Amino acid sequence: MIIAIDGPSGAGKSTLAKRLAQELGFIYMDTGAMYRALALKVLREGVDLADDAAMARLIQSTAVDLQPAGGALKVLLDGADVAAQIRTPAVSQMASKASALPAVRARLLEIQREIGRRGSVVAEGRDIGTVIFPGAEVKIFLQASAAERARRRFAELRAAGQAVKLEETLREIEERDRRDSERDLAPLRRAEDAVLIDSSNLDADQVLARVLEHVRRTQEKIH
Repeated sequence: MIIAIDGPSGAGKSTLAKRLAQELGFIYMDTGAMYRALALKVLREGVDLADDAAMARLIQSTAVDLQPAGGALKVLLDGADVAAQIRTPAVSQMASKASALPAVRARLLEIQREIGRRGSVVAEGRDIGTVIFPGAEVKIFLQASAAERARRRFAELRAAGQAVKLEETLREIEERDRRDSERDLAPLRRAEDAVLIDSSNLDADQVLARVLEHVRRTQEKIH
């Protein structure tokens, strides 16, 4: 079974997907982390996104994989776990820009579908139900207000020891929303058959309970 969870940055997709995968014993696929890993390499190597030849070389020479690690997730970039290095604002912005490039999306699409062939998956990102796994048995579109998403991200970054301002975090969230929604290639949008959940006034337990109920009903129909 494939469970696709889409939605804007900061809506709670990662928390939901991790807990759902753990509850069901499925593979957890954080596609955003894969884009962030590639973005980290772009930043490290100083490659210009507009340089098609250089980007093509970087993409083809880059290996990205996800592996469960005792309740956590290893994000492997060329064999090294970079999970702790990919959550900075700079990497977030670069990932959003890089994800608009057809060559980047095509390469990661290959890797994501390969992971999907390994077994039942909970995948989260921006275009899981519309592009990567359009045939997913369960599709969830998780959203929340920009103000609430900024508050959550701000708290997360402050807890990680980063000096950030709430106004800047909100501006980055809104900028990313606009870029993700307006891009020509695989824009952020809700699949027609996706269940819409607004998490603005729900805690993580309430969101998980709603989605689990929907998954169980779907499993009963299949079997």
